[in-house]
Amino acid sequence: MRITSGTVVSGKIVVDDDELPEGATVTIVAPEETESFMLSAADEANLLKAIQDAEVGRTVPASEVLAKISQRR
Repeated sequence: MRITSGTVVSGKIVVDDDELPEGATVTIVAPEETESFMLSAADEANLLKAIQDAEVGRTVPASEVLAKISQRR
């Protein structure tokens, strides 16, 4: 799994990563608002680790996550 960014140019997505193979399948997550954000190297590494964990079934139930969030308020 790889995370990269890109820009919409003339209605097509142009990715910043030129190492993706021709014909690669990509998933696009686009917020409804036009703001963008950048991840630090540490945050990107954490996100990639979380994705890998999820792919092999190491997950936390949503109810547990929501309970922890509500405790912090």
